Amino acid sequence: MLEQTLRDVTPTARVAFEDAEVGPEPRPSRAEAEAAVRTLIRWAGDNPAREGLHDTPARVVRAYEEWFGGYRRDPAKLLGRRFATSGYDDLVVLRDIPVQSVCEHHMAAIQGVAHVAYLPGDKVVGISKLARLVDTYARRLQIQERLTAEIADTLQRELDPRGVAVVIRASHGCMSTRGVHTHGTSMVTRRLLGDCLLEPFRSDILKALAA
Repeated sequence: MLEQTLRDVTPTARVAFEDAEVGPEPRPSRAEAEAAVRTLIRWAGDNPAREGLHDTPARVVRAYEEWFGGYRRDPAKLLGRRFATSGYDDLVVLRDIPVQSVCEHHMAAIQGVAHVAYLPGDKVVGISKLARLVDTYARRLQIQERLTAEIADTLQRELDPRGVAVVIRASHGCMSTRGVHTHGTSMVTRRLLGDCLLEPFRSDILKALAA
């Protein structure tokens, strides 16, 4: 089973995932991760050896590689290629970028959208890179507040624009599937930097990014 699972993952992804350091300790092996899933299945009250669950540990580990793929990406490198503004000096806005993340407190789903805007300096970046930046930070254990700040701070640091604004609206499974079981709620977070904090840009940006 372990050998089959290893064949299902590309060599590059497998090495990056298993050899990366996690704090002071090395990342657990795939076999250890699958064993942990089997332990959780037993703790939940089921038998990991039964037919329907026999392959679940391997599936969960492969899913984790996808869900938490942001740990294997360098956000700065995503913004590496720049283009001349060609005289454009107004707001660049990309709305409704899907956000799929996982709450670090309960490992429950966070789902929503991000709106990203910046006032270019000398260069602009391809719009797909903005979406990739959001996705990279989202595919880590997160809280929404930090996710918002990480996206904005990275754009400000790497692009050196005149200003940055990020707004995220998301619902949290830790509220809807456990605890208070509150459905239909969402949280909005925002971070404005540079000229985006100042009028008239502030009002224009918040209107453009109204979630």
